[in-house]
Amino acid sequence: MTTKIRTVLFDLDGTIMDTNELIIQSFMHALKGIVPSDFGREHIIPSMGLPLTDQMQLFSGIEDVTELVAAYREINLRLHDDYVKAFPYVQEVMARLQAEGIQLGIVTTKMRLTTERGLRYVGLYEYIVPNAIVTIEDVAHAKPHPEPVQKAVDALGANPAATLMVGDSGVDIESAEAAGVISVGVAWSLKGEAKLRESGARHIIHDMRDLYAIVGLE
Repeated sequence: MTTKIRTVLFDLDGTIMDTNELIIQSFMHALKGIVPSDFGREHIIPSMGLPLTDQMQLFSGIEDVTELVAAYREINLRLHDDYVKAFPYVQEVMARLQAEGIQLGIVTTKMRLTTERGLRYVGLYEYIVPNAIVTIEDVAHAKPHPEPVQKAVDALGANPAATLMVGDSGVDIESAEAAGVISVGVAWSLKGEAKLRESGARHIIHDMRDLYAIVGLE
């Protein structure tokens, strides 16, 4: 008999919150004059999900990217509310999972300020157990290391075998699997469904409501 799912962890950007265009625009603004003129979204998308500092080093070739990170964050905060929205059915699904007694957490490589701001702005914060919001500031090792997912599992006193981690990136899938958690990829990922399967996703969902069947509500 399979273990009943009692906990669902979500990545934030590109998974439950459509921040894709916000992220791309923030990079394009912050890197203006630093990267070649033909630098565009196709260069940014493959690394989405990695820590911001790592991405900036990758794109710029500069070791100390403190100023670039600060520029990105300033632009990202300024444009935030113009771009950010929840993906379809996320609110409905979270409300039902919570009502069914399933604990919900967030595991993200974003900083806490923009994580909580985004969740509140799109009306999802109330469904999340506050101490199970794990950001880049809460860990020594970011995804794909197991630490972020493990930290959320520990905060909720959850059983990894009865926990899902839903994400749009290979690092989400790898972090989940390394922590002994069941990985779920979202087909609306900009990276494409195939990339998530390659990373070892045990389930792929094409609509957030597909989670109902996986957790045993259908």
